[in-house]
Parts: sequence; C-alpha cells; structure tokens
Amino acid sequence: MWGALLVAAALIHPNWDKPPLGITDGFSLEMTAKDEASLREAAPLIPVDTPVAVTFLPGEDVAARVKATVAVRELGFEPMPHFSARRITSEDDFEGYLKAVVEQAGVQRAFIVAGDPPEPVGPYFDTSALIATGAFERSGIKAIGIGGHPEGHPNMTEQQCWDVLVKKVTEIEARGMAPLIVTQFGFDPDAFLAWLLKLRALGIDAPVRIGVPGPAGIKRLLAFAARCGVGASTSVLRKYGISVTNLLGSAGPDKLVDAFAKGLGPQHGRVRLHFYPFGGMVKTLEWIQAYNAKHGISA
Repeated sequence: MWGALLVAAALIHPNWDKPPLGITDGFSLEMTAKDEASLREAAPLIPVDTPVAVTFLPGEDVAARVKATVAVRELGFEPMPHFSARRITSEDDFEGYLKAVVEQAGVQRAFIVAGDPPEPVGPYFDTSALIATGAFERSGIKAIGIGGHPEGHPNMTEQQCWDVLVKKVTEIEARGMAPLIVTQFGFDPDAFLAWLLKLRALGIDAPVRIGVPGPAGIKRLLAFAARCGVGASTSVLRKYGISVTNLLGSAGPDKLVDAFAKGLGPQHGRVRLHFYPFGGMVKTLEWIQAYNAKHGISA
C-alpha cells in the first residue's frame, strides 16, 4: 500500500518531495470552465505539468467542464477537476463526468467539495459520500484534493472542521489514494501558519497548498472574501497591504507571499502555493514572474 501512496503523492506535483527553489516553486492554479481562453493566453507563462484545478460552478454544463479539463491536459498541464457533492444530480451524473474527464483528459487527480447548497440536489450530501462510492479508485484516480479552512468554516465549529478533515484524510489513504489539502484563500499569514502547526500536531502529514489571491481590484478581492467567508478585518487587511479608507486600485499578494517565504519551515510540513486568479489568469502569472525575478527565484 505504501508504494502505491508514494506513486500517488508524486502526482500531486512532480517535484513535491524535493525542497522548493523558492516560495512560488511548484505553484498551482484555479480556473472555471469559462476561463479556457484565458488559460490558453497565459499558457506560455505557466511551467509544464503545473496543476490546474477546474471548478464546479452552477450554471456551467458538464460539456464545458470536460472541454476545459481537456484543454488543461492538451496545453501540457495537470488537470484537477472539482466535484461538488451537493450539486451532483445523480449517480449517473457523477460517474459519467468522472469517466469523461478520465478518458478524455487523462485525469488522475480530483478535488472534492460539499458545495454551497444547504441540501443536495441528488444523492450525495457531502464529500465523504463521494469517497465512499469507490468510484475514484475504480476510475484510476491516484490523488484526492480536499478543502482546508485556516480561518474556520461558516457551517462548522473549529473542532468539527478538524474531525472532518482527519476522517477524510484517513478514508482517502485507506483506499490507496494520496490526500492533498488545498486551503481557502486568505489575507492573514499568521492564521495559516498557526493552522499548519495544528494540522501537523494532529499527525496529518498530507501535502498542503495554501490559497493565495492573485492580484486584483481591491473591491473585487473584498467581494470574493465576503462571498467565501474569508476574514477581512481592518487589521488583517492592513497586514496584507490594503487600507479600508482607500478601496480604489488593485492589490497584489506581495506581503502575504513574503510572510510565507519567511515564516514557513520544516515544522509546517510539505507546503506549496495555490493561486486564485481573481484579477485574471495572465495578470496572476505576470505577477508570479515579476515576484520571481525580484527575489531571484528560478522556478
């Protein structure tokens, strides 16, 4: 079993177990089905094999998601489609989508979320229900991504968050797949670093991708924060570099990423960055390139 887990872990990122060349080395990206054109435009700026998650949003049909996932593979990147449990209408809907992305895009990893609806539209109430079907391992999926919430979850207590996370990591490993934790984005590096220490203290050594907002208009960033339940107090925003008295213009994650570069250590385990390109794919990739050049990172 352990040999299978090591092979699966390699799929999370080709060089995951090697020390990163810099804080941005081995980053991953997120996109929607509507972002395919933006991905193609940004492709020359993205390293080969970069993991790219394709979200599962309402209003997008299966064909569009599959097409976007295929585009990720064709462009030389590693696709990771989302499966939103409560938005899946039936077993056929779930397994049909899974089969399509595996057969057409060579998908070997998936990311699972419960989804926003308070009640499911089909048979799956949460991500554990998706895992329990056995469909992922039967389809050849080697790695499963699950969400992490360093600033808490609006519908669960802190202890419930930890209990659910431990349960899912255990279930995924028991089925011979590698767990990967991808966090919600945030503005407060201290909250993330403290959360990572508690994660490791609980004995969870799964790789973690920290959610980082790409550069975007300040009002747009705050709108996404409100929608996703992300902490955005005056003190936290000041730490990030945003003044609530001046919401014009845009903001990048320079201070946030600098704090991670300085604060992350062996005690935090295996950690890489996951960018949410709220201001656009190209803009995010250009920011990463500029950051690397400024800090001498050859990632």
